[in-house]
Amino acid sequence: MATLIFPDHPSPVEDAEALRKACQGWGTDEKAIVSILGHRNETQRKLIRQAYEDLYHEDLLKTLESELSGHFEKAVYRWILDPHDRDAVLLHVAIKKSPVLDYRVVVEISCIRSPEELLAIKRAYQIRFKHSVEEDLAQHTTAHIRQFLVGLVSIYRYNGAEINEKVADSEAQILQNAIKEKAFKDEEVARIITTRSKNQVLATLNRFKDDHGSSITKHLKDDDPSSDYLSALRIAIRCITDHQKYYEKVIRRALSAVGTDEESLTRVVVTSAEKDLKEIKELFHKRNSVTLEHAVAKDTSGDYKAFVLALLGNE
Repeated sequence: MATLIFPDHPSPVEDAEALRKACQGWGTDEKAIVSILGHRNETQRKLIRQAYEDLYHEDLLKTLESELSGHFEKAVYRWILDPHDRDAVLLHVAIKKSPVLDYRVVVEISCIRSPEELLAIKRAYQIRFKHSVEEDLAQHTTAHIRQFLVGLVSIYRYNGAEINEKVADSEAQILQNAIKEKAFKDEEVARIITTRSKNQVLATLNRFKDDHGSSITKHLKDDDPSSDYLSALRIAIRCITDHQKYYEKVIRRALSAVGTDEESLTRVVVTSAEKDLKEIKELFHKRNSVTLEHAVAKDTSGDYKAFVLALLGNE
């Protein structure tokens, strides 16, 4: 369930006027920006942007970019974007990250979003950046990690409920053989994870667990713990298996990092606040014996803290 709290029928014109006022004069009224944008849903934010452009012949995003800064600006900017456009931006930032791309984001978006959503994200990416996701990924990766990531973003998975138990049995055996021989980079392993429907992958992984008494991620370890390919493979499996549990771990690590990893915290919160952030919050509370709001308030500060707490459901 969503955590976002928003009014039923706010006036987009009044909101646009209030945001204009907040951005004018000496200093920016960040509290006003949080009180409005931190409590508006996707449709309402879209109407505000349109009203702002109609009234002032300016893009609200550009106005806010010029007035805000730091992690607060990034969070607000990504929140205002349409979801498909937002994910396109997240992909682009991850791919272009220096010195090495952030493959975690690529795997998350590819494995958590539905086939239709991923297709829309790729279209938004192409429109915004004049390249395909596949093209940019191929340019910034090599060898097995390139094959795996390009495979993830390229496929249009079957999204139905039907599974084939015989296929699950045979492919669980393929995975077992690959693990036994430490052939983690076998093309068959990548094929199973990148092309099968999520339900079919789950059936295969459940068969593997039934046969071997533990989840496959416990076996996907190499002599090289820094292997990006193996890490990406494990993340893909976790995202397909239980993305809420995976996102809880991302947030937990972000808040326990030295200096706080605001980039990861922002990514999970802004992409989940209108979907299933409530469930992620509950997992966090259960896992850490402290509420997510308390942890965020302790590890963040200023306008960024206020905005994230608003999206978490604070009044």
